[in-house]
Amino acid sequence: MQMFKQLFFFLLLGFITSCGIGGRGTSEANYEVVPLPKEITKETGEAFTLTSSTKIIYPNGNDKMKRNAEFLAEYISIATGIKTSLDTETQDENAIILSTGLESDNSEAYKIVVNSKAITVKGASEAGVFYGIQTLRKATPIDRVGSVLYSAATINDEPRFAYRGMSLDIARHFQPVEFIKKYIDMLALHNVNRFHWHLTDDQGWRIEIDSYPGLTEVGSMRSETVIGRNSGEYDGTPHGGYYTKEELKEVVEYARERYITVIPEVDLPGHMLAALTAYPELGCTGGPYKVVGEWGVFDDILCAGKEESFEFLEAVLTEVMEIFPSEYIHIGGDEAPKTRWEECSLCQARIKELGLKDKDGHKAEHFLQSYVTARVEEFLNSHGRRIIGWDEILEGELAPNATVMSWRGMDGGIQAAKMGHDVIMTPTTYAYFDYYQAQNSAEEPFGIGGFLPVEQVYRFEPAPDILTEEEKKHILGPQANLWTEYIKESWHVEYMVLPRLAAMSEVQWMQPENKNYENFLERLPRLIKQYEKLGYTYATHVFDVQGEFTPNFESNKLDITFSTIDDADVYYTLDGSDPSESSTLYDGTFSIDEDAEIKAVAIRNGVKSKILCEVISISKSTYKPVELLSTPARSYEYSGAPMLVDGLKGKNTNYRTGRWLGFQGDDLVAIIDMQEPTEISSIEVNNAVVTGDWIFDSSEIIVESSDDKRNFSSIITEKISDQKSEHWSDISTHNFSFDPVTARYYRITIKPTVMPEWHPGSGRRAFIFVDEISLN
Repeated sequence: MQMFKQLFFFLLLGFITSCGIGGRGTSEANYEVVPLPKEITKETGEAFTLTSSTKIIYPNGNDKMKRNAEFLAEYISIATGIKTSLDTETQDENAIILSTGLESDNSEAYKIVVNSKAITVKGASEAGVFYGIQTLRKATPIDRVGSVLYSAATINDEPRFAYRGMSLDIARHFQPVEFIKKYIDMLALHNVNRFHWHLTDDQGWRIEIDSYPGLTEVGSMRSETVIGRNSGEYDGTPHGGYYTKEELKEVVEYARERYITVIPEVDLPGHMLAALTAYPELGCTGGPYKVVGEWGVFDDILCAGKEESFEFLEAVLTEVMEIFPSEYIHIGGDEAPKTRWEECSLCQARIKELGLKDKDGHKAEHFLQSYVTARVEEFLNSHGRRIIGWDEILEGELAPNATVMSWRGMDGGIQAAKMGHDVIMTPTTYAYFDYYQAQNSAEEPFGIGGFLPVEQVYRFEPAPDILTEEEKKHILGPQANLWTEYIKESWHVEYMVLPRLAAMSEVQWMQPENKNYENFLERLPRLIKQYEKLGYTYATHVFDVQGEFTPNFESNKLDITFSTIDDADVYYTLDGSDPSESSTLYDGTFSIDEDAEIKAVAIRNGVKSKILCEVISISKSTYKPVELLSTPARSYEYSGAPMLVDGLKGKNTNYRTGRWLGFQGDDLVAIIDMQEPTEISSIEVNNAVVTGDWIFDSSEIIVESSDDKRNFSSIITEKISDQKSEHWSDISTHNFSFDPVTARYYRITIKPTVMPEWHPGSGRRAFIFVDEISLN
């Protein structure tokens, strides 16, 4: 990983130098940074020259502004080697002048004015000045020089959202304080102002609580960790750690100095096994429990029928409030099974006492969780604090003042906003940075699955138009999340976050009409040079060849287009051999209609990018018009019916890559128009199977033929039986032959499986994910 990163550093250095940014002596600043300021106006006149004699002026007696000035001096020194001095005396020439007093309704707004005499950074608050400093910092080139030229300009800027969040889960894999500080610096570089710190879970309790010392003495350590995705095999190595109160306060202060608020999460009433292991009397069964070393959702949660549980929660949250001054305390509320509550006499007595009933599709136990949430909220409200909960807290009755963090898509957030509740949007499809960044996950560090490239993050719109303007005001802002079940090392944390956080920063900061992905890609390499200078590990996929493979139903061919972030030369082959500078040079879209193994590479200054690989498999049905008669699951429809006949097969079982068409319990029914009577005698269908995610193999495949698209005759009906009695994951390929049939239209029906008794979804129709349907 480190060698690959260094390779790309030299590639990137060559790219940036070729753009005229490098050089010795004097370099030039570029105000088009990430996130892009709202308004940059070029002015007439000479540039400002920054040298070692330049002073940074701040208001006397303002400690926050002094700290801002110190940050700016440090940033300039890191980037250029130029040492500037600080002063409080007024100086109108050869100075960077920091001040507050900008008139704006947005407290984080700032204005930068650059002329030959000075750079002034004026903010609506000290935080506004800090964000102006971040813009100057990122505008300053990374180059050891004696001076830097800043062209005359006026910059007016302010963030779109007041809440700009990024989370980190250290309950699954612990990280030391020094790395947490580095992570906070990383957030500051991207104008993030909320650090959501996930501190407790089934796999570990990380926060010192004096009134319950067993939480860290027992609950902070697990004996071993599962290998892979709940494989049943374990590494035999204890894992744990926790932060003392002093360490936590140190982190809170470190973040505060960078205008970042730390929001702690203590998950309740579920994800409590670490706590229950230390204090088994707080569970419904009394245990024994253990700090678990595998991942998932567990039935044992805090007992809502015991008053001791609420005494525990109030004591813990009291100490949490002493450490964290944040207005918000995150109480989780997600993934809390009601199995134990349904069986617990004390919980059932509480339900009876409260008069809770099944209602509106929710069980009484859901309303019991609503009671727990409301009671905790009332306690925190009485201390001047507010709660955030995951969107599961919408099940039952939403606590009166709760803010909803919507993760299971956008719907929960939309519902809460329409109810008049504040919302933080963090849907998995745009904001879960533990998902893979590349389709070929085999070449990536091992992860949870999913697929979330930089471009998809950038397309995120947190305040959809389905909401009225008044309802949109309840969208506080977006947040990205990083869960660490499969992320142990600090370099891996950075790799999963960067550069996707750059894309998220523009979602958080910029007005949607000002966003432009292509322009973002032009600006991104300069930010990545900051990553290099600061020693951050980052993913390099944006520098690889990007391929678009589009079935053309008029020519019955596949149209292929390659592109790179910087229009680098791309070379390709069609026979599976590795491309080089002697291979075909790409010069525009081309088409193919035969089997091929395409490989493409970008070559910059003799350095190769990763090789893009695609296998094209042609059948008689490939690139023929196809119509779906059933509706895919909304999150898994991607480009729809054409995916079934595009000649591109899913490479692995990662069903979120856009290569698999997903149906939730419904049949897949498609009609393929061969455009003329065509003889076929076989069919091949591919299924992605991940039973742990309720995705099973097909149960039946039916093929029918027609000459008029109205009257169909049966060709074959094939039953498929899955005899496995445990979870499995693989690509299942079905090949069936039959007597030759000639027709123009073929209707294919693929039926899902009813999940077996051994599965948690027993009796329900499973998801099916299908890719290519090949008729020959």
